[in-house]
Amino acid sequence: MSDIKKVVLAYSGGLDTSVILRWLIEAYDCEVVTLTADLGQGEELDGIEEKALKTGAVKAYVEDLREEFARDYVFPAYRGGAIYEGRYLLGTSLARPLIAKRLVEIAELEGAQAVAHGATGKGNDQVRFELAVMGLNPELKVIAPWREWDLLSRSDLMDFAVQHGINIPVTRRKPWSIDANLLHMSFEGGELEDPWTEAPRECHRMTVPMEDAPDEAEIITLDFERGDPVAINGVRHSPASLVEALNKVGGKHGVGRLDMVENRCVGMKSRGVYVTPGGTIIHFAHRDLEGLTLDREVMHLRDSLIPRYAEMIYNGFWFAPERECLQALIDKSQERVTGTVRLKLYKGHVIALGRKSPYSLYSESLATFEDDKDAYDQSDAEGFIRLLGLRLKGRMRKE
Repeated sequence: MSDIKKVVLAYSGGLDTSVILRWLIEAYDCEVVTLTADLGQGEELDGIEEKALKTGAVKAYVEDLREEFARDYVFPAYRGGAIYEGRYLLGTSLARPLIAKRLVEIAELEGAQAVAHGATGKGNDQVRFELAVMGLNPELKVIAPWREWDLLSRSDLMDFAVQHGINIPVTRRKPWSIDANLLHMSFEGGELEDPWTEAPRECHRMTVPMEDAPDEAEIITLDFERGDPVAINGVRHSPASLVEALNKVGGKHGVGRLDMVENRCVGMKSRGVYVTPGGTIIHFAHRDLEGLTLDREVMHLRDSLIPRYAEMIYNGFWFAPERECLQALIDKSQERVTGTVRLKLYKGHVIALGRKSPYSLYSESLATFEDDKDAYDQSDAEGFIRLLGLRLKGRMRKE
């Protein structure tokens, strides 16, 4: 352990990372620098630098990463329609590589030999953090205290905090494990560990229950440029402020709540409740606009890659060469995904009412059920169908 002189710790100021900060100092006899990333989680960050220093950190970084998170992680993934196992919009998965990136950058700046995180040895986040670090700077050691120490329970952590004079407010144990950022909130654990038990109303943060949503629908427009949302009702926003604004309007109408059992990358099934109002609206509107602007074969090719692309992100391979190569293909496909989608939000639903684009591939003269003799010769379809069915006829003759 003597080769570890300085560690950069992903620090939230809560019980786990406060204990980890002090434990690192004692276990590794090293200096600890902390990084607190503001990804829009809404937690109170005032005083967190002072708290880290008081707990023993030699330096404390507190950084607002909301715009970078939305611009460089959320939007690229949503350009690709990334959705894990057909439902999960990857709210936690997309945040981890950005935190890991800043850990690596600060470690290099501070001359640290290691980075540390508070993820347990049972979940996905340990994989995401550590693969990201390996992909950015494989010379850095990654310390995962939950896989090393003998503190096995919350009570053990509380006792450690008291013994070391760490100021942790004594609160009722949260019934769930909660992750929050600009894009979503997730709830796991507690009564949710029984997949038959209905999730309580308290899991409806960021969005109201559908039963409590307004009885009157709301109509909005969402403008896209090259696959990215840029304006709501004609008013342009930065990436982060756009997601925040959509969270408010979507949450008001009960949009974006998901209850599912998923397959963790470590091999077990896990039940989670995810609340992603703004992301749900973006995903739905983007898919609708692609129907107007994407070539059929390009869309079908990209769609065939969505499960693999989403798995890359979910499993922590954001900085892997295969994800970067696939992102290049996705971004090429989005060059003409520009236009406006008109949406109705009502009782948890997002309904497309209309869409338009300067790059529309839709031809009314071809699609019409009215007189089309100057645009389409219907008799051409006969030979086309005969060729499509040639192998089917041949198969039946052989039998």
